[in-house]
Amino acid sequence: MRPIRATTLGLLLCTGLAGCVTQGGVSQHGSAPTGEATQAAQALYTKGQFDQAAQAYLALAGQDPAHRDYYKLLAAEAYRQEGALDRAAPVVADIHRSHLEGEDALRFDALRAEIALKNNDPAAALSYTGKPSSRVSPQIDQRLAELRARAQAASNDPWSAAQTRVELDGQLRGLDREQNRREILSLLTGMGAQPLAERGGALQPNDPMRPWVVEAQSQLGSVTRTPAVLDQAVGTVTGDKGVREGYKVPTKVALLLPLTGPLAGAGTAIRDGFFTNYIEAAHTNAPRPEVVVYDAGNDAAHAVAAYDKAVAEGARFVVGPLNRDGVTAIFAKGALPAPMLTLNYPNDNKNLPPAGANEFGLLPETEGAQVADHMADRGMRTATVIISTDDFARRAGNAFKAEWQARGGTVASQATLDPASIDFASQLSAPPADQDPATSGVFISMKPQQARLLLPQLRLAKNTLPVFATSHVYSGGDDATADRDLEGVEFCDAPWLFDGQPGLPRRADLSSALPSTKGVAARLFAFGMDAWGLVPYIDWMRGHPGSYLPGATGQLVADEFGRVRRVLIWARFTDGVAHPVAGSLELEAPAAAPNVESGGG
Repeated sequence: MRPIRATTLGLLLCTGLAGCVTQGGVSQHGSAPTGEATQAAQALYTKGQFDQAAQAYLALAGQDPAHRDYYKLLAAEAYRQEGALDRAAPVVADIHRSHLEGEDALRFDALRAEIALKNNDPAAALSYTGKPSSRVSPQIDQRLAELRARAQAASNDPWSAAQTRVELDGQLRGLDREQNRREILSLLTGMGAQPLAERGGALQPNDPMRPWVVEAQSQLGSVTRTPAVLDQAVGTVTGDKGVREGYKVPTKVALLLPLTGPLAGAGTAIRDGFFTNYIEAAHTNAPRPEVVVYDAGNDAAHAVAAYDKAVAEGARFVVGPLNRDGVTAIFAKGALPAPMLTLNYPNDNKNLPPAGANEFGLLPETEGAQVADHMADRGMRTATVIISTDDFARRAGNAFKAEWQARGGTVASQATLDPASIDFASQLSAPPADQDPATSGVFISMKPQQARLLLPQLRLAKNTLPVFATSHVYSGGDDATADRDLEGVEFCDAPWLFDGQPGLPRRADLSSALPSTKGVAARLFAFGMDAWGLVPYIDWMRGHPGSYLPGATGQLVADEFGRVRRVLIWARFTDGVAHPVAGSLELEAPAAAPNVESGGG
């Protein structure tokens, strides 16, 4: 079968819209003929011999005046499939719409719209693609909507075109949906930051366009992060038959982790956390899927091979991989045969996750931005930024500055400290005399050893402003002697490290049996706990804004596109020991897991 020529047809959604013109013998025409000649023409069409099929239909149109317009419609559609709209145009012009019945008339309208678009007449195309007044098949409805969006875009109305495509989004699957989503963001970002802000500002909070506008603004770099909404913890409502609302497990889960190579230690900690929370679910009679662990290695090739092997062996949901190259390579496959929860983000995270994919990771950008929000909420307007040279610190620092400036803050000074050095005096200075200490603070992102050297030198430089940090300032365990130099430093971190999230297995109870619960590995252990915790609820969270999972790494929320965000807890060093700051995070105990089996996911 010859392919449809994309250069002629423009965007044609691969399955849904192509199905609108399938001529397999089913027609909306009430008295469509089914004789041998008609079946022969249909056979030519089915074999991909579109030109011959068109000729056969035209011959039938000449032989059967009663069905002349119907046969001409079939001939025009065959030419369209051949990619020959120029040959379809005169046939379409000779059809009387009033002689067509049911959806045949709408198929005729779609043909006229495509021809009008090819002839650079979007106004005519719009006139042919209005929303049907009565219920029609999904295929023709989707095809008309896609053509209407193209006509609106060609009429220099990208906002309306994006609205049409957003309405279409929920009806599509697979590659069709991927292409449609790229078109939405292309239309919105193409409007420019200011026009988009004006349009977005007029939207109601529940308008389906709002998340798309925020995503487009984020890609343009023109919007601050949208605050996470924490309305209702998942699993707190009991539905029919005692099933907890939102809980749904697949029959088989694959866990893709690096079990060998340089990332094996991280993989082990995540695996231990995953199965600790998985086993905990059994204590409440929650239905649990079979879980199989695959070694995803440390590179893209091994990650893709592990994903493919897991799917071939029956996995209905995949968790992982951990490395970014692996996530990128799997996402490049397009529509995924098994949905997944990745444990990192792709290298280019500006693109939306493909259909069926959800993204979860311990991003330094999350921490940097939340420190900026925390300081701004404390009434601070001026910040000194001091970071280390490692990748985490650099990314956290960039996110802090972007969010800080978006919140109206000013960066008074900034310094990058070499972790190999112990003397930072030349890079530190006291705040300017006219700087208001009540509205100023210091942001740092570095590991404990470097922070312990920095803080005394900062005080010697007569900088006594409050200090706020990312999680890396905390070693993951109590060391009152070493951490006394960090007195008063506030930092964001995973609540489970302090047993601050009720309803989860306590760290204190696990530390003697599991080495991965100690030190910096504990964050990866908590990450693994949340990887399992999200599996039953991720679909519900995506479809219910404001729902959240009280997780080990923070309160977890998922946006409409499958990106999981964390709201972290705040802690402060007091007498050399880190303690949660009272009221830093509204902690709610998660409800008991469901007590009867629910549907697969």
